[in-house]
Amino acid sequence: MASISSLGIGSGLDLNGLLTQLNEAERGKLVPIAEQIQTQQVKISAYGELKSVLTGFQDAVNALNDSSLYQNLTASTEGEAVQAAAGSEASPGQYAIEVDRLATAGSFATQRVDSLDTVLNDAETTLNLSFADASLDQGVTIAANSTLVEVRNAINADPDAAVTASIVNDGAGYRLALMSKETGEQAAILDADFAALTTQAMLSGEAVLQDGQNASFEVNGIAISSASNQVDDAIQGVALNLQGVGSSTVTVAQDTEAVKQSVVDFVDAYNELKGTAGRLTAFNGEDGQAGDLIGDSAVRSIESRLRSDLAGVVMAEGETTMLADFGIHLRVDGTLELDETTLEAALGEGPEVVGAFFAAQDVEEGMAGRLGTTLDQLLHDDGALEGAIGGAENRIDNLNDRFIRTEQSIEMTMARYQTQFSQLDSMIAQMNQTSDYLTQQLGMLDAQMSAG
Repeated sequence: MASISSLGIGSGLDLNGLLTQLNEAERGKLVPIAEQIQTQQVKISAYGELKSVLTGFQDAVNALNDSSLYQNLTASTEGEAVQAAAGSEASPGQYAIEVDRLATAGSFATQRVDSLDTVLNDAETTLNLSFADASLDQGVTIAANSTLVEVRNAINADPDAAVTASIVNDGAGYRLALMSKETGEQAAILDADFAALTTQAMLSGEAVLQDGQNASFEVNGIAISSASNQVDDAIQGVALNLQGVGSSTVTVAQDTEAVKQSVVDFVDAYNELKGTAGRLTAFNGEDGQAGDLIGDSAVRSIESRLRSDLAGVVMAEGETTMLADFGIHLRVDGTLELDETTLEAALGEGPEVVGAFFAAQDVEEGMAGRLGTTLDQLLHDDGALEGAIGGAENRIDNLNDRFIRTEQSIEMTMARYQTQFSQLDSMIAQMNQTSDYLTQQLGMLDAQMSAG
């Protein structure tokens, strides 16, 4: 609105104040539009919250619709001799394991040198490392004028050297200590021609060799030797980690705990969805507060379709089954309640029984498959939820256009008022001038008549 600071000077009226009041009254037309925009924005935010929990429920449903869930095996161990993990190729069973010896790495300590500052060679040379497995033999290049520290560093810097090098002070001098990177007899280091690296006069003491050894253990009485303490091929599908000498029992069984947890997650995810939907559509009579999506048709549609799926039955192995058969009951308030005792009893018959209900061979016929199809439709770009969000966004666009048009109309109206008020101010000013002139003339006439 243009400046109106000069209005009222000519007439003496508070036209500025009147015009300001008219402007406030006109702009009041924008308030309901802005409120409607805010309402739609709140709805979009609420739809986003609902979409988040609906997606969470979809994840829980998809987990139950994965047939591999009901085929998983787990390995439990009694005793401290081994640790075990079951893979997909394992078979249920029990295995008695007796560990007689762990696999160890071979080591070799060279003759000693009196000082770490002693220069061992005056020309570049090669330190030859020899192993029980000749394919591991390696020559490490040692630069001229190297000390024991520099020899150690050269060995550790060579990626093909099958040892790690360190320096040990045995109280009488310093030795280069080499440890095979791998355990077992064949990876053991046999020799490092340290004497060929330097002059014999610099060296003292005898080299110390410790052979590497294979692990020795039994599985159900069958003797097994392994170069490593990590054994993956002794029991098909079971990875063993030998921990120490002693006895252990490894039991491989179906993983009912994973199935149970997935069912618990399913119930929790649905109840979170139901709770969110209830809060968004509730009305609090005490304070008159209504949920952001109260009476929303999209929410009613989502709840209705999911409730219909949950109440349905499934033909599993020739029998009609429903959620209640696995301890899942639909409460009066629409939430789910889990009886873990009933679920554990069903799992005791075998996880495949629960799997036949949730993840039938025809993935759309199991309970999880049906729910998954429904959820895919609800969350699809053309689904009820995205449709509701799109509708709210379109209404915001239309309201924004309406807001702009109304604002432009108000500006035009106020411009017209200002013009009219300016004309009124001028007219009243002229009338005041005329009145003053006539008053002056009449006063002069009256004075003349009184004088005569």
